[in-house]
Amino acid sequence: MSRFSLTQIRCQLRHYHQHRRSRRQLLTLDDRLLEDIGITRSQAQKEGHKPFWRHSPINRGLYEHR
Repeated sequence: MSRFSLTQIRCQLRHYHQHRRSRRQLLTLDDRLLEDIGITRSQAQKEGHKPFWRHSPINRGLYEHR
């Protein structure tokens, strides 16, 4: 049985908060800024509306099509 320490839980909550904040900020970017980072408005909307606990695997990148 796996046991979680308070530190591990705190760390995971911090990651969830960072995902939520990043996705909310992504939704506020204008088209020029989205073009600068190489994603479309629809990709930003798709990523921005994901629940905070879902995250894209690092090796696939955040905005690649699945």
